[in-house]
Amino acid sequence: MHGDVAVQLLKMMGHSGTVPSAILAADIPAALAKLREAVRHAPPPAPPKNDEEEREHVPIQRRAVPLIELLEHAAKDGSDVMWERV
Repeated sequence: MHGDVAVQLLKMMGHSGTVPSAILAADIPAALAKLREAVRHAPPPAPPKNDEEEREHVPIQRRAVPLIELLEHAAKDGSDVMWERV
């Protein structure tokens, strides 16, 4: 995950959006709950204006799925999560 979408998801889970950074294992359950709640209340995506926009647009609800899964696994394993700019 890269760029503005990654920062948006970090902020949705209550993080500052700083890159690079990390979240400690003890803080993951709360971050995961915030992210799930934010995704649940995210506005539905606007209808695409054309075919190109339809192919390129991925709703935030779908983009959040890999991060939610990563946080679930980290919470289960008691692992910290770190990220950096690549």
